[in-house]
Amino acid sequence: MTERNVILKLSNLSKSFDGLSVLKNVSFDVKEGDVIAVLGSSGAGKTTLLRCINNLITPDEGEVFFKGRQVERTRQSIRSFRSKVGFVFQRFNLISHLRIVDNVALPLVKVNGMKWADARKAAEIQLRQVNLGEKLTSYPSQLSGGQQQRVGIARALVMNPDIVLLDEPTSALDPSLVGEVMRVIRRLSLEGRTMIIVTHETEFAKHIANRVIFLKDGEITADSCPKEFFESKSDDVTEFLTDLSAIV
Repeated sequence: MTERNVILKLSNLSKSFDGLSVLKNVSFDVKEGDVIAVLGSSGAGKTTLLRCINNLITPDEGEVFFKGRQVERTRQSIRSFRSKVGFVFQRFNLISHLRIVDNVALPLVKVNGMKWADARKAAEIQLRQVNLGEKLTSYPSQLSGGQQQRVGIARALVMNPDIVLLDEPTSALDPSLVGEVMRVIRRLSLEGRTMIIVTHETEFAKHIANRVIFLKDGEITADSCPKEFFESKSDDVTEFLTDLSAIV
């Protein structure tokens, strides 16, 4: 088996808000092709972790390394890093007055300097990949939540990123729409996409992810394969899974 390269390394990421420590010395490596499910209760620091990775929030301490090089906290370095890291937001973050095809094309124009005509062609390809080829000229308000989230995924993929970060991609959806988004994510995993996914979907973590990272109070208390995680006798994990089952 070919040894997979480490594509992303987090070293002692910490973040506090108003004196409250949300992330505490979080460190782990991500290898090419990893599909990592980040689990934890509300307030555990999951979304903060993703946003610190992509410098949407500036960590108080710690470093991010991409392909062996430190991501400096300069505008140029962060911009270069973000061009290689896709981000799928929990609540879509689509631009309401732009057609779907233009929402997806926009990063290519703004970041890569591509002409609109070429960017729209690339956007169309990605939208067809998520089964939205018939919605190119629609506006976000004309789509269901599941369709809007698939647009968000297409927008992240159009830059051909090396890694994709997804922040609770199904939490804003009606239960009936979760499946269509999960099918897209499953396809991406089968294609070998490297992903870190903050999620509460335990079935995803069991059957699609190859690693589960569990956060409690801003610290990693488990980092294992799904089978080991879900069979864990740890008090923290058992309590979390019991609480999650009660909610569902």
